[in-house]
Amino acid sequence: MGKSRELRDWLILLRTPGLGPAGLRERLLAAGGEASSVVVQLQRSPGGLEPAAQAWLRHPDEGRLQADLDWLAQPGRRLLRFDEADFPPQLGAIPQPPVALFVVGEAGLLLYPQVAIVGARGASASGLANARAFAVELTRAGLLVTSGLAAGIDGAAHAAALDAGAPTLAVMGTGPDGVYPRQHRALAERIAAAGALVSEFPPGTAAHPDHFPRRNRLIAGLALGTLVVEAGLHSGSLITARLAAEQGREVFALPGSIHHPLARGCHRLIRDGARLVEAPEEIVEALAPGARHLGGELAARLAEGAAPSPPPTPRSDGDVAAEHARLLQALGHDPVSLDELAARTGQPAAELSSQLLMLELEGRVEGLPGNRYQRVAD
Repeated sequence: MGKSRELRDWLILLRTPGLGPAGLRERLLAAGGEASSVVVQLQRSPGGLEPAAQAWLRHPDEGRLQADLDWLAQPGRRLLRFDEADFPPQLGAIPQPPVALFVVGEAGLLLYPQVAIVGARGASASGLANARAFAVELTRAGLLVTSGLAAGIDGAAHAAALDAGAPTLAVMGTGPDGVYPRQHRALAERIAAAGALVSEFPPGTAAHPDHFPRRNRLIAGLALGTLVVEAGLHSGSLITARLAAEQGREVFALPGSIHHPLARGCHRLIRDGARLVEAPEEIVEALAPGARHLGGELAARLAEGAAPSPPPTPRSDGDVAAEHARLLQALGHDPVSLDELAARTGQPAAELSSQLLMLELEGRVEGLPGNRYQRVAD
């Protein structure tokens, strides 16, 4: 059976009403990842599915499916499936893990060590300034800034990362061909060109209130930690932070004035156990072990080309020192991009990012704009 037919059947399943990610993943695993087999099984035995789902499976909208296929055929667009070797393994551990993601831009960025920066849509001038400053410094430290493309803090963090010459990743509450809010259309185009837009929803899906909590679980799940800059007591950013905590990820919050209503959400997070942070370096230090572990897991997984592997066996201090020495030798003494380092060493970019982060914390490497790095003179 051809790849185009299998892709079409994936799209049929992703568009089946009421067939959520958990049930679909279970069916796909039982069928060895073959979407075509699942479609046939559901057409023959649709028990438990709602009438709309059964009707869709019997007579899918061929025009809609062809439009999806045409959209995916354009350069820089991809349906990234959970059974592919480069699907981000950190998403496998979250509630209701996605079975596939629509990506515009560089799908490999989903494997990078990430930090989420989220906050209020109606942020204050100081909140926006803090989001920009933290985004710039965290990208310089080798972390990829991830957010939700929303107005306010999200947009400021995305734009600051791009302005610093770094990629950024936006998880959307619409289909990958839509932009919400509309005023971020130009920003979304910049992100697609230099980073990645990611959506769990098929093309043509409009914004809906139910979509944003689903988006938030992906933001929290992709990132090693989540920073909340400003948030009211009923902010969606608190949902992202709660999901991050439930997933065992770090949660950071910036304190603010007791008289500022957008500081109350952050203060509640701090009372509930989030880390109070005042400088980006505190986040980098806290996330360094997770970045290193992620790099090792990704290296093993990509080498095997298989499903998520168990955590790697801890290496000795001597092994780590030798690894760092080889990387420093590959760096040389001139600024070099992450892509060039990957070519020189033959190592995955995600693993290199975690190693570089450790070396930067040790003061032996400096992160530069444009996702470049340079040795610090001894």
